[in-house]
Amino acid sequence: MNSHWQAIIEGMLDAVWLVSPIDFKIIIANRAAADLLGVTPDWFINKPVVALAATPEDMFFWEDVANGLSHQINSESLIRHHDGHLLNVERRVSLAKTAQAHFYIVAIRDMTQQRHTELELERLIAELRATLESSADGLLVTDLHHGIRAYNQTFAKLWEMPEHLLTERDDYAVFSWIDQAVLHRNQQTTDEISAHPLLVNTTSTLTLRSGRIFECITLPQYARGQAIGKVYTYRDISTQVANEARLKLASKVFEASLNAIFITDSDHQVIAANPSCEKLTGYTQLELLSLKLCSIFTFSCDSEQLAQVMEEVATQGYWEAEMWNQNKHGDMYLVLASIVRIEDSLHNSYHHLCFLKDLTETHIAKQRIEELAYHDTLTGLPNRLHLDQKLEHSINLAKRNHTSFAVLFLDLDHFKKINDSLGHQYGDQVLVEVAQRLRDNIREIDIASRLGGDEFVLMLEQTDARGVEISAQRILDALSMPFTINNINFTVTCSIGIALYPEDGLTFDDLIKNADSAMYHAKERGRSGFRFYQPQMNMSLLSRMKLDHAMRLALEQQQFKLYYQPQVDLKTGAIVGAEALIRWHDEALGNVSPAHFIPVAEETGVIIPIGNWVLKTAIEQASQWKSKNIIIAINVSALQFQQSNFVEIVSAALQAAELSPAFVELELTESILINDAEDALQKLQALATLGVKLSIDDFGTGYSSLNYLKRFPLNKLKIDRSFVQEAPDNDSDVAICSAIINLSHALNLKVIAEGVETEEQKAFLIDAGCDEMQGYLFSPAIPADEFEKLL
Repeated sequence: MNSHWQAIIEGMLDAVWLVSPIDFKIIIANRAAADLLGVTPDWFINKPVVALAATPEDMFFWEDVANGLSHQINSESLIRHHDGHLLNVERRVSLAKTAQAHFYIVAIRDMTQQRHTELELERLIAELRATLESSADGLLVTDLHHGIRAYNQTFAKLWEMPEHLLTERDDYAVFSWIDQAVLHRNQQTTDEISAHPLLVNTTSTLTLRSGRIFECITLPQYARGQAIGKVYTYRDISTQVANEARLKLASKVFEASLNAIFITDSDHQVIAANPSCEKLTGYTQLELLSLKLCSIFTFSCDSEQLAQVMEEVATQGYWEAEMWNQNKHGDMYLVLASIVRIEDSLHNSYHHLCFLKDLTETHIAKQRIEELAYHDTLTGLPNRLHLDQKLEHSINLAKRNHTSFAVLFLDLDHFKKINDSLGHQYGDQVLVEVAQRLRDNIREIDIASRLGGDEFVLMLEQTDARGVEISAQRILDALSMPFTINNINFTVTCSIGIALYPEDGLTFDDLIKNADSAMYHAKERGRSGFRFYQPQMNMSLLSRMKLDHAMRLALEQQQFKLYYQPQVDLKTGAIVGAEALIRWHDEALGNVSPAHFIPVAEETGVIIPIGNWVLKTAIEQASQWKSKNIIIAINVSALQFQQSNFVEIVSAALQAAELSPAFVELELTESILINDAEDALQKLQALATLGVKLSIDDFGTGYSSLNYLKRFPLNKLKIDRSFVQEAPDNDSDVAICSAIINLSHALNLKVIAEGVETEEQKAFLIDAGCDEMQGYLFSPAIPADEFEKLL
């Protein structure tokens, strides 16, 4: 099929890939795709499509496709050439379905040169617009004929332009609006202005009907040495003009103000102070008049600092800051201090008006509120809210300084067992001890926080992959040291997922999500370790979620089918049984192998309803074949077997189908018997009493125990195909098969071998004394109607 599609896509001018909808790997690509990236067509084969993603947005794009949000998407993206440079491309993704297979067709067109030209033009326009908008003054630009060429947003806000004037091009209406708003215009007129109106700078003061006062500066605009128009600069100077009036008003409230106010002269000597200033500082009015500014600003003022403050006052007109002061009696208090410069009418002498607002009680209350709001009450570690703010700050700092940092998502292994066995109070003590060990094993610049439960997040500043690997191992070693709580000694381990900024995320949510995903994979790989985030993790998680959803729909829509593989008596050659095997064809995913979807079903728990459906369906089919005198073998998963009412489910299915239990054999894995041996023994004895036959599937591949073979009411052992495949040529496999056969017979158990594909294997099994076989040598698993014909 691949050669057929290869021939088709080679005829296309655009780069084309074909992508599997199950694992999102590239199946084939044409020569145009290879030329686009500077590689050979074979380079694409089996490469995960996310490996070609050049941006986080592109990763999200493929996650959307994996989620099935659309089967036909046109988009623009970036793709990386083999030499490292990025290409702008236009991409189209569509789902193709044939009778043989389903796949995504990805067509890509190089748009790099076109985008470069567009971006250059956009950059020039943006620079011109940014220059205009960066001014704090209102700017108006006109041509030689007084037509408006441009104005900035500040101009529109200053003149309070109505919406219709901003959206419609009407120069006359704009100037009319300005003229109507102006009450009085004060402008010096000279002969030079009259003679050369376009060439002379002018300054005027405009008094508006609203009471505001504007300063207007008019400048000529030149291009290539020729006058092309004028630039008008408008600035609101109402505050400056009103300063004197405010001083007069301030004198009226001076004495009554609850805030401390004092005035200094040009030498910073206190010349006046209000009663609140006396109360706050502890000095009398007479004592205050003998002090200078730095005598009141005790902890934040020396000659150098005072010079800096006054420079800011001189340039901005005011200064403001929070500071800690000490009053006359030595007590500390926190104030919001501000200084305003006041000039006289001649602008040649000035005073400073100083305000002190007492924030001490507010500060104490705020500290308590922040402690409760930003810290975990149990461990005292920063909580998620605090971590959010800290992480945003670190992102901005790292972005500005082009540095990196790491986020570690830490989850204690099997912590639930501690709570369940010893109680939550004991578990809380463990969490407090864990939090202390985390504090002791990170630097001062790092942060350890608790998200909740047994989940912690560490943020390691200014580090790289090597540094974070060392830190993660140090934390694992620290937590693996024995705990002693209430005279009980035990060990706690953890699993850690690591995300690096900026490689693994540019936002708080992305970093936490990806670190969590990496931690999840660390647990999958055995716990008590750490793992770095990889982009494929999200795709893997999405694939599992998509597969889980598809399985649930398949169960509702009856898409699952049962096939039956014959089990043959090696002595007589007669069919004595059949193993029921599930098969699934999905409209979007095509034929999905049980080896692919069964592990996901076991992980998500959907294996229970699927297993119950298999049990019910197989028993119904066995009832139809009971006259054939064959036994139907049904696989049982660990989760399915652990159901408290499993025996009742089997009994109810047999009664509903009116089938004797003797025609049903349940195949169990060794793990079912070992995990909870006593519970398993009770269920197996109940099943044996019911009359159902019991066998061990894939014997020898797990933790085989002769003890459970002796105790449990079993009927048969199945030799795993891995021991049969290389027999009789492999001496080790021959020895293992022979041992299993002899052991089974010694325990009065039958033995069946699966995966028999050759006459040589069959002959060996007969010589070794094996009772039954199943495999491709006789027949693969086939639908029920074909199995009836085979019978």
